[in-house]
Amino acid sequence: MLDAILTFLPVVIAVVIILILLLMGYVKAPPDQAYIISGLKKDGKVLIGRAGIKIPFFERLDKLYLGQMTVDIKTEQSVPTNDFINVNVDAVAKVRISPTPEGIKLAAKNFLNKKAADITRDLQDSLQGNMREIIGTLSLKEINTDRDSFSDQVMQKASKDMDKLGIEILSCNIQNVTDENGLIRDLGADNTSLIKKNAAIAKAQADRDVAIAQAEADKAANEARVLSDTEIARMNNELEIKKAELKIISDTKKAEADAAYTIQQQEQQKSIETATVNAQIAKAERDAELKKQEVEIAKQKLDAEIRAQADAERYRMEQEAQADLFKRQKDAEAKRYEEEQAAEAAKKAAEAAKYAREQEAAGIAAVGKAEAEAIQAKALAEAEGIDRKAEAMKKYGQAAMVEMVMQALPDIARNVAEPLSKVEKITMYGEGNSAKLLQDIINGTTQITEGFTEGMGIDIKSLLSGLLGGKIAAGDGRDGQTVINISGGEAVQEAPAPEEPEA
Repeated sequence: MLDAILTFLPVVIAVVIILILLLMGYVKAPPDQAYIISGLKKDGKVLIGRAGIKIPFFERLDKLYLGQMTVDIKTEQSVPTNDFINVNVDAVAKVRISPTPEGIKLAAKNFLNKKAADITRDLQDSLQGNMREIIGTLSLKEINTDRDSFSDQVMQKASKDMDKLGIEILSCNIQNVTDENGLIRDLGADNTSLIKKNAAIAKAQADRDVAIAQAEADKAANEARVLSDTEIARMNNELEIKKAELKIISDTKKAEADAAYTIQQQEQQKSIETATVNAQIAKAERDAELKKQEVEIAKQKLDAEIRAQADAERYRMEQEAQADLFKRQKDAEAKRYEEEQAAEAAKKAAEAAKYAREQEAAGIAAVGKAEAEAIQAKALAEAEGIDRKAEAMKKYGQAAMVEMVMQALPDIARNVAEPLSKVEKITMYGEGNSAKLLQDIINGTTQITEGFTEGMGIDIKSLLSGLLGGKIAAGDGRDGQTVINISGGEAVQEAPAPEEPEA
């Protein structure tokens, strides 16, 4: 990498040096100057209002001023004219270097790198000499009266010498011409006297012509006045005759006009009356039409007001309906949201209840299973007990049956007497009522025992009569109860003392 950089380094340095030299040699000429670059070529390169490159150390740059220059041409000493009158002439010339290649080439040999003041100073002597030569060929009068021709001759004479220098004369103006003896002033005085003389003669001739013309004008005016008066008299006479004739005609016409005027007046009056009636009719029609339009306008205005009120009322109702609809929508949305929330809560509650029921069902199933097992165990135990009782009953026969009946009799008697236990107090009057009550209880018990006898074929009464020899107390006699003693199969009623009836 380093070797490649070292290889191209001289090339880069050379390029940089060339660029620096080109920048140092860059030049640009203004429009009023010519830059002449010379050195390498035989013919130099000229730049006017454009840019170029000057190779440093090998080419040089020279400048040539191309702008307009003013040269003051004044004869420093008196110059004799063609008629031997010494005069001094002051003139001004406008010159410049010819912009052609040939003019620039010639000017470069004489005015290179010179300022405008130096160039005008070099040209001044040549132009003064040319003007002196032209003054010697002209008379004093020609110089004063025809200065344009004098300046043109000076330009033509000087142009030949200026072309050799590469100079172009643009204009030449004569500023002032004077002489030593005042001849120009005297010529002016002579011209003034001549002018005054010619003016006086012209004035006299003019006055004469004016007087003649005035006399002729007065004569012509008098003649014209006489002819005019005569003509006026004749015309007045003819005028009077014409007036008379016209008066006759006028009177006739006036009478006709009066008659026609009367007729015309009547016709006009009739027309006026007709027009008045028509105008009144038209006015009435217009008034009616106006009333009709006013009614129509009022109707339209009323319709517009009613329509506006209706529109306003409709707009109010629409706004209220929209507001009510919006409120209902919001209420519905709120209600739907509440229902959704309630449904969600109910769903959750149902799920909880379902879970609780599932748990409860599981519990019930467990309880039922336990109860079933307990019932099964109880049933097995009862069955086993029944089997044992059956075996005992089979073994002991009627004694076992009597024992069973005896165990059941208290319950039977209690169940029969249970309805009476719900009565707080029983009062009986007359004889035999208490026996009747006792008889009903005994009958109930007897019906039960007879039911055993009929259903099971066991005669409970016989068994009891044969086996029992004691007493069966149906009651203790306290609180007005009846005491029943069974002895030897007969029931003996012991009634308590009767209580006093309540007031």
